[in-house]
Amino acid sequence: MHTHETSSTSNPPPPPSLPKPSVLRKHYFYHGPRAARFSPHRPIVNSHLLSRINPLKPFRPSSSPSPTQTPPKPFSFSDWDPHSPSPPPPLHPPASPSLSDRRLSPLARFILSSLRRYKRWGPEILADLSKLRHVPPPLVVEVLRSRPPLSPSLSTPFFLWAGKQKRFRHDYASFNAFAHLLSLTRRPGLADQVPDLMRMHGKPPTEKQLDVLVKLHSQTGHPLRALEIFRKMRAEFGIKPRVFLYNRLFEALIRKGHVDQALSVYNNEFKEDGLKEEAITFTILVKGLSRVGRVEEVVDMLEQMRSRVCKPDLFAYTAMIKLMADRGNMDGCLRIWDEMKRDGLEIDVMGYATMVSGLCKDGKVEKGCELFAEMKRKKMLIDRSVYGSLIEGFVGQARVGQACGILQEMMDKGYRADLKIYDTLILGLCNIGRVDKACKLFEIVVQDGLKPGLETVSPLLVLYADLGQMDLFFRLVDRVYDLSLPVIDYLTDFLKSFLDKGGKELNALKIFDEMQGKGYCSVEIYNILIESLYKVKDQKRAISLFEEMKRLGKYLPDSGTYSLIIPCLVEEGDVREACSCYNAMIERSYTPTVNAYCSLVKGLCKIGEIDPAIALVRDCLGTLTSGPMEFKYALTIVNVCKTKNPDKVVEVLDEMIELSYPLEEITYCAIIHGFCKYASSAEARKVFAVLQERGVLTESNVIAYEEILNEHLKKVTAGLVISGLKFFGLESDLKWATNPD
Repeated sequence: MHTHETSSTSNPPPPPSLPKPSVLRKHYFYHGPRAARFSPHRPIVNSHLLSRINPLKPFRPSSSPSPTQTPPKPFSFSDWDPHSPSPPPPLHPPASPSLSDRRLSPLARFILSSLRRYKRWGPEILADLSKLRHVPPPLVVEVLRSRPPLSPSLSTPFFLWAGKQKRFRHDYASFNAFAHLLSLTRRPGLADQVPDLMRMHGKPPTEKQLDVLVKLHSQTGHPLRALEIFRKMRAEFGIKPRVFLYNRLFEALIRKGHVDQALSVYNNEFKEDGLKEEAITFTILVKGLSRVGRVEEVVDMLEQMRSRVCKPDLFAYTAMIKLMADRGNMDGCLRIWDEMKRDGLEIDVMGYATMVSGLCKDGKVEKGCELFAEMKRKKMLIDRSVYGSLIEGFVGQARVGQACGILQEMMDKGYRADLKIYDTLILGLCNIGRVDKACKLFEIVVQDGLKPGLETVSPLLVLYADLGQMDLFFRLVDRVYDLSLPVIDYLTDFLKSFLDKGGKELNALKIFDEMQGKGYCSVEIYNILIESLYKVKDQKRAISLFEEMKRLGKYLPDSGTYSLIIPCLVEEGDVREACSCYNAMIERSYTPTVNAYCSLVKGLCKIGEIDPAIALVRDCLGTLTSGPMEFKYALTIVNVCKTKNPDKVVEVLDEMIELSYPLEEITYCAIIHGFCKYASSAEARKVFAVLQERGVLTESNVIAYEEILNEHLKKVTAGLVISGLKFFGLESDLKWATNPD
């Protein structure tokens, strides 16, 4: 290659006023030397590698520059080349290029560095891009495919800017990269408009672009959007997809549960295009039908598959059985099992294991045993999960002896039982009262080096508690402690299991006293007992436990304790103490539960404290993400009362009745509060009269709410009087009159 020699010590190029040399050959970025008009600002390329780009010295007048002036640093693309032997420090280099950026070309790194540095499309980015002579489509694709992806606010202007270059046309690869980028940045609607953009640029979209969009929407979990663009491109652009694209769409729809839409595409578009089904087409459709349990349609589809393509293979049948078994449709599994035998397939271990497990879970243990016997006759390698399923099935039917026989057979085959199998057998033995056998199994668990879990210890503790054998109970607790296991967690789980049966609250309190005497106690155990006592309406004992926690000071009440005790106090009529518990929660930054809020609001409404009740309603809706609808309607009623129109309030109440929301105390108190604040008590009485006429309120209820209304009016009036006295500075005279001493 003929090169034009330059160096830092060479003379500067002649100015434009001087005569041009007779032969002047300059270098182009990609194609080496070419004849071109001389420009002192065009860089010279000494070889075909962009890494050796050296800029020309800027043109200067003949007069020497001032010593105080520093010449600007020339721009060089080699600053963005990671393979340059000794690149000078770049003008604006990326802070720390990622591994993906190091794999890009120098020009792509330069463009990405500019886009990420300025973060907004503007003159700065355009100035950097103007330094490039030309950005070809492969470079556009490289920039759009970079990781992390550019934001649409940068990628879209860059894509449009590239298309406006002279003698430039986007190719299909750049359009596909642009659609892929929009999908990655969660702009699927913009990605769907790429085919229209292609048509505007004279590039009619093909099946490849449809395949790209369907694949992108399927990967991001939007199969309905994929179906929409599929039908749009098929209708507007006349694209006839091939079978593989239909299969991809079917699979995407069925994976998200849209089986009917997949069948609609198969029965309409697929058949209109005159395509012939492949084996994978039928396999996808029958798996989707199996997922929703439509067995008859599965059988019909299998018949079509046999007549048009081939018989279903073993993997397709196994997948159908697994899908149905996971949803408990064992009748459908048996039907598919018969179809497998009809096709003469040799069923493998996976199919048998799936069927045995599903049948045992569904209670069809006898049928599972038949298949288990077939596996032994065929001399299959039976997995431990098959034995575990049979043991679980026998224990579920209280046939623990046969379950133990299966365990012995499994051990004779050389398998070791896992903890789940031992837990199942221990639970079964405890259910039939065989405490001695259960204890032996527990010792075997420990000897095998397994860590006993909650499901291992809780049945034994419950059985000891039911039998009243507290010495064995605490002996087992001490054994758990010796094994360095969390004893409190095990006792907490025991109490939950013990109280789930119901009617054992008093026995639980006796066991709790003994546990507390031995030092086994926690706040969560207190909460479990308080909750169980509240459920059986024994609020006094629940409150006594709460008082005991505060008195001891060792187990301080937490958020759950306060939320449980507030309803107990309200039902006992001690609303003031319930309010103090609520205030204690607020001081400790605890959040009450919905039940605590509802109970406290109901108690305040009963004693006529309407303003605090409305304040609690606002606090509940502002704190909890899912407040009760009764509270939301209460605030709606308060806002409607601003119109001073009782009929509109009645419309809101009719809507509540229509939607089956009960009219509770807070609803009527909201009516009183709203009209007393924004109108007068007469409007509230009109609403109560309408409700009485419709039979919603009885006469006694109307009288009770009118008394609450009168008391609320007195409080409102007293509040206004005190406010007026404070305004005129007469509050001291009021105190002297009420307290003369």
